[in-house]
Amino acid sequence: MTDFSAFPITKKWPPRHPDRLQLYSLPTPNGVKASIALEEIGLPYEVHRVSFDTNDQLSPEFLSLNPNNKIPAILDPNGPGGKPLALFESGAILIYLADKTGKLIPQEAAGRYQTIQWLMFQMGGIGPMFGQVGFFHKFAGKEIEDKRPRDRYINESKRLLGVLEKHLEGKRWIVGDQYTIADIATFPWVRNLIGFYEAGELVGIKNFPNVQRVLNAFLDRPAVVAGLNIPPTPPKN
Repeated sequence: MTDFSAFPITKKWPPRHPDRLQLYSLPTPNGVKASIALEEIGLPYEVHRVSFDTNDQLSPEFLSLNPNNKIPAILDPNGPGGKPLALFESGAILIYLADKTGKLIPQEAAGRYQTIQWLMFQMGGIGPMFGQVGFFHKFAGKEIEDKRPRDRYINESKRLLGVLEKHLEGKRWIVGDQYTIADIATFPWVRNLIGFYEAGELVGIKNFPNVQRVLNAFLDRPAVVAGLNIPPTPPKN
């Protein structure tokens, strides 16, 4: 039996299966990176819903695992050296899961670093910029009369899509023929931009056929279909 006594988060979310990796998340573009990767890999895990409605992410227990109060976060009872490992930041979690299992990342050095390169492209560019488009187009920012901030993020999102579009020419996935954590990081955000944020027309998504092609292939994967709804949305009363 794994000793989780050093991890206060397990007091708020007691594990039913303490031998499995514990995932603390929501089905957001960042959250589903971890669930999709876990579904693709087939690694046993137990998911815990971190409800923003009740500010779970600000609770002392969650902050003990991630002081940056963001999802996803994991607690792996079988970490390096057989000891439990707590980890936050979706990109770090993806690299860890790929390294732990030897899946979703090329084993040769050049392919590995190319994958990490595009993972960083998503983390530093696509995620933050697409998120700002969502804020200024769909949420509170849309009430701001000065549209220069909105247009700044729209134009930068178009530029990033253009970079991805050109790179995907003649490729099945971001790193050639191999499906990797770079795809798992990137395409939930593309899906969110044109779906939940309703900004497809705004960024001219029709001008990026390669991006749409690979997005559709991504969404056809059974593990992606499953991972996009983890943890499931509870039924409304």
